[in-house]
Amino acid sequence: MVLCSTALTVYFVFRSIGTVVVTTLACWLLLQLAYFASVLFLIWRSGCISRAGQTAKHFDSCKEVGSEPSDLDEVTNESPDLLQRDQMLAVSLLLP
Repeated sequence: MVLCSTALTVYFVFRSIGTVVVTTLACWLLLQLAYFASVLFLIWRSGCISRAGQTAKHFDSCKEVGSEPSDLDEVTNESPDLLQRDQMLAVSLLLP
């Protein structure tokens, strides 16, 4: 749909088939690059989320053994404002 509208617009503005072909190919290439970049971003983001899940599992295993992570005080003493900000950030990362 984007390519058709681009082709029609360019044709009505310039009245040149050659310009239409070049512009349509350039638009097609730009769309392909954007799609490829978005797929790479989604792969990267899913890796970050899975690493965060593995870290959470590691902390759970520490509790089972009776040991505590060294930064437990930092995590438990955070103010409610920081926790709310972190939750909002986490939600914004999940939104497309």
